[in-house]
Amino acid sequence: MRPAIVTFTASGAALATRLAPLIGADIHAGRDVPRLFAAGRPIVGICAAGILIRLLAPHLGDKHAESPVLTLSPDGAHVVPLLGGHHGANRLARAIAAQLGASAALTTASDARFAHGLDEPPFGYVLADPAAAKPAMAALLDGETVALDGDAPWLAAAGYPIVPDGTVKVRVSEHTARRDGELLYHPATLVAGLGAERGVAADEVIGLVAATLADNGLAEKSLAALATIDLKADEAAFHIAAAHFGVPLRLFTTAELDAERARLVTPSAIVEAEIGTPGVAEAAALKAGALIVPKHKSARATCAIGRAPQPLDVAAFGRAPGLLHVVGIGPGDAASRSAAAVAALDASADWVGYGLYLDLVADLRRDQTEHRFPLGDEEARTRHALELAATGRTVALICSGDAQIYAMAALVYELLAAEGPRRLSDAARRVGIEIHPGISAFQAASAAAGALIGHDFACISLSDLLTPAAAIRRRLAAAASGDFVTALYNPRSQRRTALLDEACVMFRAQRPPATPVVVARNLGRPAQHVTVTTLAAFDPETVDMLTIVLIGASTSRALTRGDGRTLAFTPRGYEQKASA
Repeated sequence: MRPAIVTFTASGAALATRLAPLIGADIHAGRDVPRLFAAGRPIVGICAAGILIRLLAPHLGDKHAESPVLTLSPDGAHVVPLLGGHHGANRLARAIAAQLGASAALTTASDARFAHGLDEPPFGYVLADPAAAKPAMAALLDGETVALDGDAPWLAAAGYPIVPDGTVKVRVSEHTARRDGELLYHPATLVAGLGAERGVAADEVIGLVAATLADNGLAEKSLAALATIDLKADEAAFHIAAAHFGVPLRLFTTAELDAERARLVTPSAIVEAEIGTPGVAEAAALKAGALIVPKHKSARATCAIGRAPQPLDVAAFGRAPGLLHVVGIGPGDAASRSAAAVAALDASADWVGYGLYLDLVADLRRDQTEHRFPLGDEEARTRHALELAATGRTVALICSGDAQIYAMAALVYELLAAEGPRRLSDAARRVGIEIHPGISAFQAASAAAGALIGHDFACISLSDLLTPAAAIRRRLAAAASGDFVTALYNPRSQRRTALLDEACVMFRAQRPPATPVVVARNLGRPAQHVTVTTLAAFDPETVDMLTIVLIGASTSRALTRGDGRTLAFTPRGYEQKASA
């Protein structure tokens, strides 16, 4: 995970700003330490070690599951791993020391002598039995040597003595067979090529992959990826299976798989007639290098195993399934964003949105590519986001408020279903979609002015760009007669003023003059202004497109607090319940 730098002072903030881009980190306040630790984020605290120790002491448990924690002196001269030395903290300490010209105080014995411990292999290698590393490490610290069977250049690079007759036996292999007294590493070199009928069950795919590996003595820990044809990008079972094995799903085009036809062991004329190439599972596995297990079958799926000559760089292997996050960022302030929205923005390589919305999340941006669109180009920006995701990228389509309320989520699905001139490319129609709700303007306005939406409510947009004015009038009349608290979105523009005036007439005919009305402008932004007035006193001339208006129900009430603030709320009926 990306490191998190936490600061407690202004001088620490300056050092954090300097260090963050050097190690690919983001910056947090000190109060975030327990939350970041619980999320598994590596933590670099620019502070005294005691501060982090006191903050984390109640949260310490299994040392094998704890994330790395380091302390960096405020002058940037010394960095000390406190937790997770062999789980990334020592490596991160060295990286920070190299960037800042600092000293890394490594207190674990193995790291004082070697670049890293045996229980901390580099990416692409997994230790079969972590418990076996401790006695092997102790022997090496006592002067023993390593006898290496297999390819592990990182051992010599870390300073381990490797000789043909070494006493500490280390082997690197994709096979599960163990020899007594050896330290076995599994390299991430295997690819499971998959094919399946549409709608296959995830359990069947998972079972087939596991059985194919087990029957051939191959380790699941050596699995680097699942691979298939891009026509299966939206096959749910493949995504579930990839998550089960903890590896990515990678895709290849028909043409890319067809390039392997001469190397297929079991080509199929039926498959070729169906999709244009005689094999999927074997061809996808062959993209890794050599085919070591030909196609195995279950009732509705096929699996073959390929082997790469060295640990696979999955980022350069095929392409990822496209993923579009449709993100509601709330009113605009950082405090109102959901954790899911922040995580989606962080995970996305591309941000697509109206320029103002991108500006509202600029504090979260690292190296993401922005795709800015003007107000009014909703379909163009949504189409762009979907087609961009279709290239295998993870994309965030950013919406203010909630992504589903007068925003882009429904348009995403509308385009996925569109035919004719609006039809998306086939690849775009297969991208994954995840919707991340946000706080909508009517919720933020009600909260800022009390609790006006405490009972049944309706939301109506007064914009007639997409909805005929006659339909809007019918909905206003229904909300007014139904005695709903009513939120009016897009209430007024320079061109369009009549509908808000008409709404006032309708509601004044159905509600008492003293009915509370909330007028909220620039919610969640520095210029936020929220007032509570009455239906009789409400002046539509004070409203613009940055404003939302909430009209109370006949039961809504106003309350003036001791500080002079007037708030509005709608009782739900607890008074009657209490009296009964």
